[in-house]
Amino acid sequence: MRKLWSEENKFLTWQKVEIAVCKAWNKKGKIPNEDLSRIEKSKPVNPERVKELDAQVHHDVIAFLTAWSEQSELGDSGRFIHLGLTSSDLIDTAVSLMLKETGEILLFSLNELLQTTKNLALEHKNTLTIGRSHGVHGEPTTFGLKIANFYQDLQRVKEKLTLATEAVSVGMFSGPVGTYSNLTPEIEQSACENLGLKPISISTQIISRERHADFIYSLASLGTIIEKVATELRHLQRTEVLEIEEPFYSGQKGSSSMPHKRNPWRSENLCGIARMLRSYLTPALENVTLWHERDISHSSTERIYFPDAANLAHFSLKRLNTILQDLKVYPQNMNKNLFLYGGVVHSQKIMLALIEKGLKRETAYELVQAHALKAWNNPLGNFKDSLKKDSQIIQHLSVEIIDELFDISNDLKYVEETFSKVFSE
Repeated sequence: MRKLWSEENKFLTWQKVEIAVCKAWNKKGKIPNEDLSRIEKSKPVNPERVKELDAQVHHDVIAFLTAWSEQSELGDSGRFIHLGLTSSDLIDTAVSLMLKETGEILLFSLNELLQTTKNLALEHKNTLTIGRSHGVHGEPTTFGLKIANFYQDLQRVKEKLTLATEAVSVGMFSGPVGTYSNLTPEIEQSACENLGLKPISISTQIISRERHADFIYSLASLGTIIEKVATELRHLQRTEVLEIEEPFYSGQKGSSSMPHKRNPWRSENLCGIARMLRSYLTPALENVTLWHERDISHSSTERIYFPDAANLAHFSLKRLNTILQDLKVYPQNMNKNLFLYGGVVHSQKIMLALIEKGLKRETAYELVQAHALKAWNNPLGNFKDSLKKDSQIIQHLSVEIIDELFDISNDLKYVEETFSKVFSE
């Protein structure tokens, strides 16, 4: 990804775009075969020479074209380069090519992450753990269901990124203000075909930045889902929870002062990167509105956030994939946390059973809550035993029924069906 967004590759892509237009003109008989051959065989433009010239002319496209024309092998054939084009025809189409390739690279890495996520979910489909709301124990679930939720989130991001990549895979060769004054729609069509892009139906000298904003949104969305996963991993690694741990490799150190430390620093990095990815969405959206047919207020920000967002998104995908591949999962700790205080997490089932026996909801709630409060945060508290000793509850629910209601399989009877829905889509 770094190579893709390098200055060297930018100028190589610019040459590729210009050559595609030359081929289109050659097809129309405007550029002789011999001249086209020289243009195609010309060397890569030297970025340092472009930099030198730009310092004089203060126009990067002119500096690029001048540096290219200086090649002795090119001879007089250089006069055909940039024929009929304006700078944005070159720049915007080149950006489209780089964004298209960026999307393809990200989708490849996203598919790798999806496979890792799927494998982890299937491995722990029936690994019991506690579900939490507000950070507090709710009801039983499985670790596999947690991961399956993340899998579906990532699938939705893949849909967004796929559509966004398709939207930016367009080219434009329509000249100043987009009227084809020195070009033709036929040249545009032919040049775009040479580049593997679709010709845009209308342009104003630039491609509308609404497409680019959608692309940046897809990366911001990707970062946010990665942050969602990373945040859960960070919580589950807390010492008093310790249901999972990031990989801790041989020779790794956790703290400069505390040798015992094993910190979820990789996940923390991902949460920070997500903030940066979301921050790029604001200038991307603001770049949609420009003066008249165009200005260049968008250009300065795009030089920053296109390469930055691409690199950060790619790094995040690779980083999360590594974490999940080497994740340490501790089912014994999940089991210990799940059954704290004698199974208070089954309180709803007891309440509903009492309601079915004819008690008012308020009465049933108060009865069950009293026993839950007595067991809560009490090392000796046992919710289940406390229920069995309450004559008012036993009057409606036998000991056998209470045991049945505490059977964990009742909470997991639809896990298979849920997995079938998630992974068949």
